[in-house]
Amino acid sequence: MIDIAGLTKHYGSKPALHGLDLSLKAGEVFALLGPNGAGKTTTLKILAGLVRPTSGTARVAGFDVVADSLRARQLLSYVPDEPYLYDKLTGREFLRMVADLYRLPRTRTEEEIARLADTFELTGVMDDLCESYSHGMKQRVVIASALLHEPRVLILDEPTVGLDPKSTRTLKNTLLDLAHVRGLTVLISTHTLPLAEELADRVGILSLGRLVALGTLEELRRLQQDRGAPGHQRLEDLFLDLTGGNGNAPSAEPR
Repeated sequence: MIDIAGLTKHYGSKPALHGLDLSLKAGEVFALLGPNGAGKTTTLKILAGLVRPTSGTARVAGFDVVADSLRARQLLSYVPDEPYLYDKLTGREFLRMVADLYRLPRTRTEEEIARLADTFELTGVMDDLCESYSHGMKQRVVIASALLHEPRVLILDEPTVGLDPKSTRTLKNTLLDLAHVRGLTVLISTHTLPLAEELADRVGILSLGRLVALGTLEELRRLQQDRGAPGHQRLEDLFLDLTGGNGNAPSAEPR
């Protein structure tokens, strides 16, 4: 569903990605991890069509995100780490606006808004102005808006920032249902390693723009054992070992 080949990005003379290769399939929850500056957000923004790669290709459902940008973006939703809403719109008006951008029929729009408002416990505030919402409420509205047009790929950057424990649990259950029941590809980037450990079918770890590890949690444990490191049980320990604890990858070639 997502196919990335030789993806490279430079900001001026500063490299952000070095020849990234990665493939994600339908029905998968994939966690992209890495220290600050590792290239995670750059990768997500390239997939979302917000940043052009320096070289290489990225495809969503077979559509190149540069050459077939419109087709690719119709099939995905991107939720950034900082939710943005129009303060003088209500939550309902914001969702209707998003639905109109995707040219959804009004009957279907109202049904989806009601369903998503119930899922994310927003029913009682849908007609309040967005400027009155807490950060967590804004995050829930933005995630709801991302699901309105039933995308095939959902990309989320730090999705649980600002969410209380109950909302976080609702989001986890929703993401698992979207991937494992409805067949969406869910790509999340997060510094919350327990979230990745709980949700992800596979994990990719970036360090200094390179993919240094890729696989299930068990596969990453075996990778570390093959390198002579202890077979850690927690993703946090694996992450710190694979990134050198400070963002510097070990000398082994990226996997």
